Amino acid sequence: MGNDEGGDEKKRVVFVTVGTTCFDALVRAVDSNIVKQALFAKGYTHLLIQMGRGSYLPTKSEGDASLAVDYFTFSSSIAAHLRSASLVISHAGSGSIFETLRLGKPLIVVVNEDLMDNHQSELAEELADRKHLYCASPQTLQQTIADMDLSSLCPYSPGDATPVAQHINCFLGFPDD
Repeated sequence: MGNDEGGDEKKRVVFVTVGTTCFDALVRAVDSNIVKQALFAKGYTHLLIQMGRGSYLPTKSEGDASLAVDYFTFSSSIAAHLRSASLVISHAGSGSIFETLRLGKPLIVVVNEDLMDNHQSELAEELADRKHLYCASPQTLQQTIADMDLSSLCPYSPGDATPVAQHINCFLGFPDD
């Protein structure tokens, strides 16, 4: 997981996704000069932001001596963007988190602190405790990027639900297959 950090001169994309919601605080944070400088200092060359329903428009740039920045609102699928990314910065939606982890991509999850009953933060914090990802808020994103060591992340292995399914089937009286 950590082999994307280093002195590679090829295109290194940071893909940011907010899902289908509005998360302008995240878009503003990644568009700030301090976060873009932190990403550039880590060797990233391009920043692609999926901004969802947000109203804040990031600043596009070509990236001559800094990060190249582009954005879009929605896509029928973000899978190709996730696959081509060297780093993913995501909202705390479980679908985005697990899709990114299954692809083995380094991930920073940014929790939307404005959501009521924010159960998503519990998932992000648990996975961060298990060293599968980094967890940040819009306010701590720059420091998280500056401090991150991608080689310290552990690959995520989805659990095997077969024993649970067999137990439920047995309980319900269905025959073993």
